[in-house]
Amino acid sequence: MKRSRSAAARAREDYQMYEDYYGFAEKPFSLTPDPKYLYKSESHANAFELLKYAIRRREGFIVVTGQIGTGKTTMCRALLDQLDRRTFSALLLNPFISEEDLLRLILQDFGVVSREEVRRGRLAGITKQELINTLNDFLLSLQPLGAGALLIIDEAQNLPVQVLEQIRLLSNLETDKEKLLQIVLVGQDNLLECLRSPQLRQLDQRVSMRCQLRPLTAEETWAYVAHRMTIAGGGSTVRFTEKAAHRIHAITGGIPRLINLLCDRTLLAAFALRASRIERQLVDEAARTLDMEIPRVFAPEWVQRHAAAIGAGVAAFALTAAAFMYGAGYLHRGNAEPSSPAPQAYRAQP
Repeated sequence: MKRSRSAAARAREDYQMYEDYYGFAEKPFSLTPDPKYLYKSESHANAFELLKYAIRRREGFIVVTGQIGTGKTTMCRALLDQLDRRTFSALLLNPFISEEDLLRLILQDFGVVSREEVRRGRLAGITKQELINTLNDFLLSLQPLGAGALLIIDEAQNLPVQVLEQIRLLSNLETDKEKLLQIVLVGQDNLLECLRSPQLRQLDQRVSMRCQLRPLTAEETWAYVAHRMTIAGGGSTVRFTEKAAHRIHAITGGIPRLINLLCDRTLLAAFALRASRIERQLVDEAARTLDMEIPRVFAPEWVQRHAAAIGAGVAAFALTAAAFMYGAGYLHRGNAEPSSPAPQAYRAQP
């Protein structure tokens, strides 16, 4: 630890950022939802294509869910970037609003009213029904142009019940042939439980498509790290080893936001040491500075998968060997326990 602190102090004295040192054009692991950094894992790619398909077909209500930090907002922004000019869009990021505020913000994002009008409160005296009528008139005006409208609401699990009910009523804006407004609700996994509540049963029944974003696998985590470093315009002078990438996955559980946080801190630690090859030990050091839990040593998947078949004695030997290979220094502390199950992310898939 003394070496890391002295190296970090030296890095601060140099007044050079690791982005400059490693040749990145920008910070590769920023926590902002920049759509160009969207990595399409299996679940992200499926959700992205389903969303585009549903929007083209004007399916009505769509629900996208996922754990905190799985990239829901980033995917929504990437989706908006790919819309054609005939699709008007509105993105609401603040769920703690009233029914009237919801309608005002929708009209503002669609360009029906200006931000200045909303800011000065010129719409304060307009009733909710008048706001709905204004929105309906705007949506109908798109029909002769062959255009459509898309509303995306992020953090939807925090919307009050009365606002969700108002959103359901907006789905009644339609012609004889199609919906006038596409609505995408984006939220954490508990959004699904919220929609199943008795008071929102009518809204839940109108959902035509549901997508779920899952955490990245170990292999996807390694590809995700490489993807972001490439997009940032660098990475040729520094790289994460495969073991380091698997360690990142084990610590973060494959959550992209946590991966970004850990990789950023790891690159800072590597820069302090002027290291171009990032090993697992450096990842562990970075995780400690972030107060992230570091998992205990575990056997690789092949040992877990074949342990029962090769017999208890051979399995015990294999687990001991795996502990020696994957966790130098653990054997003499007695932390390698063959009977302990591996973390969920590394268990054999059924």
